[in-house]
Amino acid sequence: MKILTDIISLLGRLLTVLCLVALCSREAQAAGRISGLRIGQGIGSVRIVFDADAEFDYNVFLLNYPKRLVVDTKNVYIGKALEKTRDKNNLISRVRVGDILDGKTRVVFDLLKPVVIKKVFMLPPQSTFKWRLAIDVSVASEREFAAKTGIGHAYGDKKLSFAEDSAEKSVPVAANPPKNVKKIVVIDAGHGGHDPGAIGYSGVHEKNITLAMAKELKRQLDRRGKYKVYLTRSTDVFIPLRKRVEIARRHKADLFISVHADSALNRRATGLSVYTLSETASDKEAAALAERENKADIIGGLNLYEQSKEVSDVLISLAQRETRNRSSEFAKCLVDEMRKSVKLINDTHRFAGFAVLKAPDVPSVLLEMGYLSNKNEERLLRQESYRRKLAASAVRAVDCYFEDMKHKSLF
Repeated sequence: MKILTDIISLLGRLLTVLCLVALCSREAQAAGRISGLRIGQGIGSVRIVFDADAEFDYNVFLLNYPKRLVVDTKNVYIGKALEKTRDKNNLISRVRVGDILDGKTRVVFDLLKPVVIKKVFMLPPQSTFKWRLAIDVSVASEREFAAKTGIGHAYGDKKLSFAEDSAEKSVPVAANPPKNVKKIVVIDAGHGGHDPGAIGYSGVHEKNITLAMAKELKRQLDRRGKYKVYLTRSTDVFIPLRKRVEIARRHKADLFISVHADSALNRRATGLSVYTLSETASDKEAAALAERENKADIIGGLNLYEQSKEVSDVLISLAQRETRNRSSEFAKCLVDEMRKSVKLINDTHRFAGFAVLKAPDVPSVLLEMGYLSNKNEERLLRQESYRRKLAASAVRAVDCYFEDMKHKSLF
């Protein structure tokens, strides 16, 4: 019995020695070594920094079920000591390190919340620092996270094409999102029902002009074949402003366009304008217009001047800030395209506190097609051919926006 015990003990020591030899051999073969890991907390974001003594290859991507941020590396030694990182943050619960194949190592960050990868960059030695790989991630909606999961969204100077069968075999991996998924656009025809909107020079109601324009824009977007388009209303009905926002969010819209026509005491006023959200209007005219549009909900018995519960949440407020940036990107595309075919007012892109623009996670714009109070512009807006021209410009702007989003670090 004692002989058997001694043999088992000897085999155990031999196995330990062999593991140490293999470990030292692998470390020696690596081009460099990652010596440390730091996680810094920001507002709704974290920065992950790997400290290394040499440059190395990497891919960074997201996986779902459960939510993970994955860093695959090559030609660099990473010890298990990284798993002991205890930097306090509100996005990452733990760190795991596992070997994959052929000297490649995977570092997995288990996530507490959905995130998106904002930036990934390698910093060369500077001052007292050696090489550093920095990864910035920030809080996102479930929809945004799901759209960015999979190796198809990897970040890295070189595509390493790592196998999925790693130390995580027991964890189901989300499939790459299908390619060419149709973008969802929600078009909102302003006013409706007992709310006529602006009354035109000859008595035409804004609600009828906006509905006709919304249907034309939907028709043209449908013909493109790459969008799924919904209308907030397709008939002459009243819909509260906040309900319009709810419709966009329910459809998980990638873009929300609210269509309106303006009115002014000065009947010589003409020109198209585009609005995106601002809690303070850009000028007195914008503020007056926002107040006039928002009062439509008072007609419906709702008080829109109370603070939204969503906006009171700091994380959703951060998401809304990002959404405003995207809204401005689309507004720029829209102004650029409209300028080619119709008359615009000065400072075409304006800002106001329109209730329909307050979805915290849906890029939104309000399009004022022109002034119904102007005799000539009212005549144009009543013409089907003119609305077709406006819609064609808007469609080109939608194409421009989604194409630009493929190449910009707005996630």
